[in-house]
Amino acid sequence: MKLAALVAGETSGDLLAGLLLDGLKQQWPTLSTAGIGGPQMAKRGFQAWWAHDTLSVHGFGWEVLRRYREIVGIRRQLKERLLQHHPDIFIGVDAPDFNLDLEADLKAQGIKTVHFVCPSIWAWRPERVEKIKRSVDHVLCIFPFEPELLARHGIAATYVGHPLANVIPLQPDRVAARAKLGLTTNDPVVAILPGSRESEIRHLALRFFQAAALIKQAQSATKFIVPAIPSLRQKIEAAARASGLGDDVLQVIDGQSHTVLAACDVTLIASGTATLEAALFKRPMVIAYRMGAVSWRIMRRKKLQPWVGLPNILCRDFVVPELLQDVATPQALAQEVLCWLGAINSEPEKIAALEQRFTALHHELQRDTPKLAAHAIAQLLQN
Repeated sequence: MKLAALVAGETSGDLLAGLLLDGLKQQWPTLSTAGIGGPQMAKRGFQAWWAHDTLSVHGFGWEVLRRYREIVGIRRQLKERLLQHHPDIFIGVDAPDFNLDLEADLKAQGIKTVHFVCPSIWAWRPERVEKIKRSVDHVLCIFPFEPELLARHGIAATYVGHPLANVIPLQPDRVAARAKLGLTTNDPVVAILPGSRESEIRHLALRFFQAAALIKQAQSATKFIVPAIPSLRQKIEAAARASGLGDDVLQVIDGQSHTVLAACDVTLIASGTATLEAALFKRPMVIAYRMGAVSWRIMRRKKLQPWVGLPNILCRDFVVPELLQDVATPQALAQEVLCWLGAINSEPEKIAALEQRFTALHHELQRDTPKLAAHAIAQLLQN
């Protein structure tokens, strides 16, 4: 194989694609890679024709429509460029709304297509399964139950494990993480992760910081730390100031989300991939999410499971609380965080049980993802 084209949207997709590129480069050392990607992919020699965050869209209503023309234009230009270069394989990393249509067009022109991360047809939008079947030659799955589900619909798939399970240690070093962040071992620490998209910051950040202010009133020794995406830092700091939190209480840093999750006692966190990271760090958490009213009504109608947060979906139980949309008030968020903080001292068995669930989950997701993914792609190309 000489050329592989990839498209990864958002920070999580960039991370997954970067790990995938490790496997591809080991299998094909002289491989050239290009398409849409971010800094993790660039570290592996990836040539980004567009930056990964150009695909960052949130919701369904106006929030999507206002960027629809731009994104469709990028997809059209990318398709033309790929048909001109005719890569040996195209790999769409997550971003199914963008990638599946592109994959269908490329597959129709004889280009092998792979989708890395099975769209969540088991959680919502099951109608996507026919589109997946039409668009891709193979799906690389990060959760163990997905290949069997896809096989029922005649879609070839391979379970490759979740890359994060190998990045995050089974036993995180909390002492070292706290030392790196200037925290003592006795500080009660709450990590606040309001999301990686501008729209998530708009919908969640102020509520999260208002909840932090209430937690501070109840437990004055509590410290709060926010690992911010640098491009969103100003908006996050503005929301923190609006809530009345000062620099002596709240620490905003650029990135280092894994260090922050290793260091904290509890995290108040937006639903998404970060919740799985928090579970792999064995951290108690309160999951929240808010979106525009139209988007919320559409999502609620299409939802197939009682859970939204990945830790709960994978454990098939409400092992951590979820507060969604109007229920995600500062008061309710604060109360749930305080319950976890109280349990750390008064109910150690509750914390230990949660850590055991998350440790079992960690083992289940731990595979040699780059090697398994590259092998599946090699098999596809041979066939």
